[in-house]
Amino acid sequence: MTQPLSVIIVNYRTPDLTIKCVRSLLHHGIATPEDIIVVENASGDDSMEVLRPALNCTLVQATENGGYGAGVNLGMQQARHDLVLCLNPDTYFTDSDVLNVGRIFDAEPSLGLLGLDLRYPGGERQFPARRDYSLLDVLLRRTRLGQFGLGQRIVDRHLMKDAWDGGIFSADWVMGTGFVVRRTAFEAVGGMDTDYFLYMEDVDLCLRLRKAGWRVAAVPGIQLVHDHQRASGQKLLSRAARLHLQALGVFMRKHHVPILPPSR
Repeated sequence: MTQPLSVIIVNYRTPDLTIKCVRSLLHHGIATPEDIIVVENASGDDSMEVLRPALNCTLVQATENGGYGAGVNLGMQQARHDLVLCLNPDTYFTDSDVLNVGRIFDAEPSLGLLGLDLRYPGGERQFPARRDYSLLDVLLRRTRLGQFGLGQRIVDRHLMKDAWDGGIFSADWVMGTGFVVRRTAFEAVGGMDTDYFLYMEDVDLCLRLRKAGWRVAAVPGIQLVHDHQRASGQKLLSRAARLHLQALGVFMRKHHVPILPPSR
């Protein structure tokens, strides 16, 4: 029997995208309305007025915007099931394959978090499973040095591009855009760290899960469409890049980041 899923979507000034995401969940029978939790993360606009009449699901209004992780934590308080699907609002499903994750978690009690196969609308894989950051990875991903020769090979290794040809595989971390987490594992490590406002909270969560003995993995074939173009990489002076680098600074104060990628 398929395990039911709770779903958390954090909305911040994207009500139309959130509605599209929720409707894809309902259309494919992935979750029932009462198991879909939309956190309106104090957008300061008309998001709640747009969402309320359009959605017959659990709506949670945050009193302040504490960042993405704080929104997920707030939604987790409403989750009824042990498997929780966390989604960005700019995602949607085109089939019901994600319902197979219940069997995957049943087969491996130590599995704490499972990343989905993120795709851009044209079908290109986003490679959401990653190896731990090194400072060299950060440099190469944000400059043209990572587009050629050895630099490109190092970036491809960080992105685990060679890991997607088989079945489920372990990863150091997976992008928070779309993943399934075991709620007992999430709660055991204290949930998302709200010291991160945006970016790196997914890296931090996966690291703490692994340190606590839980496996982090990714699954090829269970696709989630991510209708978004990468905003935090390569343009060093963009707002998204600055936020990402600020979050990286928070991460480095909490965890060790080596200069070079590990040899494993």
